[in-house]
Amino acid sequence: MGDIVIGLDLGTGGVRAIAVDLQGRLVAQAVGSYPLLTPKPGWTEQHPSDWVTVSLTALSTLAQQLESHRIIALGLSGQMHGMVPLDAAGNVIRPAILWNDQRTGKAVEEIEHIIPRQKLIQRTGNPAITGFQLPKLVWLRTEEPQAYAQVQQILLPKDYLGYVLTGESVTEPSDASGIGCLNLAKRQWDTDLLDALQISPNLFPQVIASTAIAGRLKPDIASQIGLPAGLPVIAGGGDNPAAAIGLGISSNNLNRGGLSIGTSGVIFVPCDRPTPDPEGRVHLFCHADGGYHLLGVTLAAGGALRWYRDTFAPKVDFKDLMTLADQSPPGANGVLFLPHLSGERSPYLDPDARGAWANLSLAHTQADLVRAVLEGVALGLREALEIVNAIATVHQLTVTGGGGRSPVWVKILADVLGTELVMPQTEEGAAYGAALLAMVGAGAYADLESVFKLIPGSSARVQPEQNSVYDTALKQHRSLYKALKAIR
Repeated sequence: MGDIVIGLDLGTGGVRAIAVDLQGRLVAQAVGSYPLLTPKPGWTEQHPSDWVTVSLTALSTLAQQLESHRIIALGLSGQMHGMVPLDAAGNVIRPAILWNDQRTGKAVEEIEHIIPRQKLIQRTGNPAITGFQLPKLVWLRTEEPQAYAQVQQILLPKDYLGYVLTGESVTEPSDASGIGCLNLAKRQWDTDLLDALQISPNLFPQVIASTAIAGRLKPDIASQIGLPAGLPVIAGGGDNPAAAIGLGISSNNLNRGGLSIGTSGVIFVPCDRPTPDPEGRVHLFCHADGGYHLLGVTLAAGGALRWYRDTFAPKVDFKDLMTLADQSPPGANGVLFLPHLSGERSPYLDPDARGAWANLSLAHTQADLVRAVLEGVALGLREALEIVNAIATVHQLTVTGGGGRSPVWVKILADVLGTELVMPQTEEGAAYGAALLAMVGAGAYADLESVFKLIPGSSARVQPEQNSVYDTALKQHRSLYKALKAIR
């Protein structure tokens, strides 16, 4: 019935595998979940063996739905920044440390003591950040020296899965640039930085293109899951770049970016050259299409709304909360909300930042509180977008994630950000982007620009309206952060 590619996204909560035909249509999918380990406050880990077990089960389930199709490639995507340490035999030494783990504060200080922050930003696009992989390796060397002594290779989560599937250890630029030691201009490991830290570059795998073949499916794995032996496994991309590929967000169209409102809020803006923010307040990574992208992150977006619902209105549906918020005017009758419930990434890089409501009075209602939460998230994203726009101006953002399905929140976001927002017809996420990368890797299409023509257009557009209330709220938002920081 035709050729098929598979895209697999190894997420934090679980795996999603999809089959896509060469016209870009979803044919079948399979999902599975695995536990998140929190052995100490601020620590997050997972067993890579859980990833493998669940991924193989999902691929097997998918294969059973595709018996009449010819499968030509498998593309990978996954959670970024995680560390999987392997010994000389390729065995996992300890549980993987994940992207949202916060144990590496001292390691970050050690890195920036040896390598000045400005030099790190200039060469890698980012300062040392607690969630990145490189500080995890420095932490391992200090805190678990016996484990570190065994380390022969460090892999990212999706690349470890690729290693299990093919026996080959490789990575690609979009995920590798979130490690903390990839020279963005050269798209290779920065040996000068690693030498200064006394870390061997040989611990890191070869960097190949995102559309390149990472390896071929091993016969024993192939027979176990029902996919063809020798199937090309395409390097793929980190979850944010892969999701952007799935939306057709390209370094060849610098006017259009992405806005994801999930647990966190993410602004993704492509750029054609590696120009970092001098202060490192937003991330600069490689894009999976061969270009680059800027990334602004507020850590609690949908997560802030969920916290509100679970804490103050556990029996109220999210849709009803949005109806409530719509009953409060822009500016929430003066109520401010700082969404720093998990610390904050952009623009403050402050893991100790904390949230708050301010300006409350007896006259305020639940509607004002809920609207303040929505506006607080939007104002946090506005702070990141202003930094991004100073480097690479964007005029349109494609909105995804649960928050993007709320007309009330989307309208607030459009007005606060001052940017046209576009809703996609379909949203298949990072797995879909991995499948599109696999199409190019398998030779079904010559390049990604050809593949992007398969992606359906928008379903709706929301134009921003100027409102001086939000300009005032932005100034107050910044002042509130400074005031709270003074009393920590």
